[in-house]
Amino acid sequence: MANTTHIDVAAQAHGAGAIGSLAPREDFPILTREINGKPLVYLDSAASAQKPRQVLDAMDAFTRTSYANIHRGAYTLSEEATSAYEGARKKVARFINARSVREVIWTRNTTEAINLVARTWADANLKSGDAILLTEMEHHSNIVPWQLAAARTGARVVYVPITDSGELDMAAFDQLLAAERPKLVAVTHMSNVLGTLPPVQEIIARAHAIGALVLLDAAQSVPHLPVDVRVLDCDFLAFSSHKMLGPSGIGVLWGRRELLEAMPPFLGGGDMIREVHLDGSTWNDLPWKFEAGTPAITEAVGLGAAVDYLSALGMQRVREHEHALTAYALDRLASIPGLIVYGPPAERRGGVISFTLGDIHPHDLATLLDRDGIAVRAGHHCAQPLMERYKLPATARASFYVYTTSAEIDALAEALTHANEVFAF
Repeated sequence: MANTTHIDVAAQAHGAGAIGSLAPREDFPILTREINGKPLVYLDSAASAQKPRQVLDAMDAFTRTSYANIHRGAYTLSEEATSAYEGARKKVARFINARSVREVIWTRNTTEAINLVARTWADANLKSGDAILLTEMEHHSNIVPWQLAAARTGARVVYVPITDSGELDMAAFDQLLAAERPKLVAVTHMSNVLGTLPPVQEIIARAHAIGALVLLDAAQSVPHLPVDVRVLDCDFLAFSSHKMLGPSGIGVLWGRRELLEAMPPFLGGGDMIREVHLDGSTWNDLPWKFEAGTPAITEAVGLGAAVDYLSALGMQRVREHEHALTAYALDRLASIPGLIVYGPPAERRGGVISFTLGDIHPHDLATLLDRDGIAVRAGHHCAQPLMERYKLPATARASFYVYTTSAEIDALAEALTHANEVFAF
């Protein structure tokens, strides 16, 4: 196989009309790395975002100077750790405009947050014959928990189809609402495969009109655009730290306080209890009722620092930057022979582009791009039903964030053009 070519990303970043990164790239130490002797072009932020030094430094400083277990210690280190941990919760509550900090539940990730609702609210409220309404574009984490809940309760899972252009069929949605009268609608706020931004405010309003609750999988939206739970008027919202410049191992479930108060605990053990006796126990107040055991303390501090960083950038600016990059990328990739992009136009999509290139398997394509230092995702992206909808085994996926530049998109386009040449022989 011929050697791959490489674009000088640093030089192109200063070209006429280039879109530079929104965040200072020097804030992200990993972006100085070389892969196979080439500067790293990181285009897999939808899977996990890179971390700025401000987040890394906050976690390091906390671990070095203030780490201790939280809530119970009557000594200085424990009080400092508790303050930092609960302070991060307050930052998250402000970031999504929660009515109360008590509505913010720490979880390990988006997946656990959705499972928490499926194991508590669903088990307590669903019965045989009830419907749970999902969509064909959901991540497995917003499908499997509801399949399991349906198996336990006798409920049924029903799916809203998507159009060929990768958008929700809203006429079908209305028909299913009327016919099924679901108890819950669980929908992605932004597709991790297609980048599709469904009309969630319409979905929420229509679902509420027939008495259904709405859970938003916001793993891909909270990191990339302004999210206000009061404006959205949803009932539950789940997202992860590691996709929004923070560490892995911590995520968030936001829920309406009255719903959370009524839900039974998810896990049992320390910190979620008020009293324990041999013949029974009582539960702690929100949010600790859902937070059993020693939590991810340092990770919460890191998420708080990530929220500070994104807040300083401004989430509307983040959205505008990624929209400009996405529009540029769609235009740039359109000129590559044999390349098919899946999903809607830039106006109705986030910074995610999934594509295939001729007969080249996406895994082979990703391996070839990696030789040029370009990191893209290849596979079914934990969305096998969506792949089945398009009759595809997999796609390649490029995704953007605050540190992405148009020069990196140019590097991707040039490498894809060269891939066509390599696989032509």
